[in-house]
Amino acid sequence: MTVKVLGSTVDKYTRCVHYHSDIDIIAIKFHCCGKYYPCYQCHNEHAGHPISVWPKKDFQTKAILCGKCKTELTIDEYLHSHSICPECHSSFNPGCQLHYHLYFEK
Repeated sequence: MTVKVLGSTVDKYTRCVHYHSDIDIIAIKFHCCGKYYPCYQCHNEHAGHPISVWPKKDFQTKAILCGKCKTELTIDEYLHSHSICPECHSSFNPGCQLHYHLYFEK
């Protein structure tokens, strides 16, 4: 099954106009709408509603998409991945940690 990623994507690896380095290869399923976007800015520009963060009780939900191999990770798997896909071993941008408060309950 192909996961649809919405927003301002610029390539097949889920990079977007806001984050498009070689390691910007994840998309996030937003708690508020259940739809994947490359980043919070894409969500804000296209979704038409405010972001709600994933509560800790739902961290076993598959909500992170590796743009390289298309594996869906649980939030816990992603948060404990050390910025490396456990399936294909591609590097994720460690700078995404700066935005965790926008996506995940502390």
